[in-house]
Amino acid sequence: MDLHPFRFPFRAMGSPCHLILYAASETEAQSVAREVIEDVQALEARYSRYRPDSLLSRVNRLAGRKGGVAVDEELAALLDYARTCYEQSDGLFDVTSGILRQAWNFSSDRLPEQRDIDALLERVGWDKLRWERPVLKFEVPGMELDFGGIGKEYAADRASTRCLERGITAGVVNFGGDLRVIGPHPDGAAWEVGINHPREPGKLLATLSVRSGAVTTSGDYERCIVVDGKRYGHILNPRTGWPVEGLASVSVAAPHALVAGSACTIAMLKAADGPEWLRTLGLPALWMDGEGRVGQLAANARQAGFEK
Repeated sequence: MDLHPFRFPFRAMGSPCHLILYAASETEAQSVAREVIEDVQALEARYSRYRPDSLLSRVNRLAGRKGGVAVDEELAALLDYARTCYEQSDGLFDVTSGILRQAWNFSSDRLPEQRDIDALLERVGWDKLRWERPVLKFEVPGMELDFGGIGKEYAADRASTRCLERGITAGVVNFGGDLRVIGPHPDGAAWEVGINHPREPGKLLATLSVRSGAVTTSGDYERCIVVDGKRYGHILNPRTGWPVEGLASVSVAAPHALVAGSACTIAMLKAADGPEWLRTLGLPALWMDGEGRVGQLAANARQAGFEK
């Protein structure tokens, strides 16, 4: 059977997204793409922090009440994963820290006032909530959950799984630069994935050959401001409320986008200690620090589908 590639661009989760699906006909590819896009839109409707009618917004309102709120199995699984990330990162990966966005405007050229950051930090901290399945309770009024750090990756994994279930065995899911490879080209060739250079727009830091699994990147360059010659990226330290420093970008390959994405973010949060922490994972990784030095790990590269 001859398979042909079909492309489906769309926008979701505040990012440009696209699917590349190999199928016998455009009709078949369109049917699968429609299901995937509808599922992504449903996820966004559930977990968007910008929608007052989303499930996440409802949970944020109710979790501060006396008894907390019971959540469903999917949200419970995300909370379990968020707790694991918090523990593995020594408290740096914290899904309660999204509230700090209220102080930071990366569309302006001004830094926030320290008093505004301090006021928000009082409502940040996984240790300030109680999670006892299936009940979530905020111990401090005004706290919020924000799944922005894992949402696109979770959606990419779901999309890849749905494609495989529908018989698509070759293709790529790209959600805002978070990639999940469904499978290699029909002839077995790998997909060539470019990693953007964090300091030279339009230039690639590396090109990776990927046959399966996921590749994600976190950096200080896509959403940032520069004030008095200093760059401030959008990844915020939940302890200080200020952007992390030390690494310009981190890319990680893993069997699943959720794992790769959280590993990238944790490495960025750990700053100078990020590369050493990545070594403990045994996952292929590529990074550049603030001084322009590039490092990489190739351990278990074949297993993870990440080939230089």
